[in-house]
Amino acid sequence: MATRLETLCLNLQNALGERIRDLRTAAGEVTLEVAAEHYLETAKLLRDHPDLRFEQLIDLTGVDYSSWGDGAWTGLRFAAVCHLTSISKNWRLRLRVFATDDGFPVLPSVVGLWNSANWYEREAFDLYGILFEGHPDLRRILTDYGFVGHPFRKDFPISGHVEMRYDPEQKRVVYQPVTIEPRENTPRIIREDSYGDVGHG
Repeated sequence: MATRLETLCLNLQNALGERIRDLRTAAGEVTLEVAAEHYLETAKLLRDHPDLRFEQLIDLTGVDYSSWGDGAWTGLRFAAVCHLTSISKNWRLRLRVFATDDGFPVLPSVVGLWNSANWYEREAFDLYGILFEGHPDLRRILTDYGFVGHPFRKDFPISGHVEMRYDPEQKRVVYQPVTIEPRENTPRIIREDSYGDVGHG
């Protein structure tokens, strides 16, 4: 008799066919990878197919694979990863799709299928710069609107030239030159010779 995960994988293969780029089970979880061109239709099938029924999107995040495996990664750089749940079937799935252009990553939005993706896609856009085509309100959600770049890409200077603060007289946020002198902090740990000895009080 097939296990629950084996049944899920079989149902995915039957429903999605050649749309599947990769399908694997590891640590009790199933991960499905599809090409960007099949992402939206696959997501719709995952939600609506009677043998799958992934009614709920639990999470969506962006991933930057540029330093994956100590920099040994040779594939596309940016991916969106969705975690889906089927309440009626009682199973979960990880769906991964890579954007085809590392310089300008664009993927279709799944907000029309799962409304819960709204803020998650905004977060992935803000932090990784992944654009979600068709998103109803794609704007920054965590960083300031004037911020240039995307923090999780780690391709911006560590020390900036401007800082922002709230000005009570102007009753708004203002930008000004950085007031803190740049410095390098190196923690220094000093321990007694007997530190860690058993029985030492």
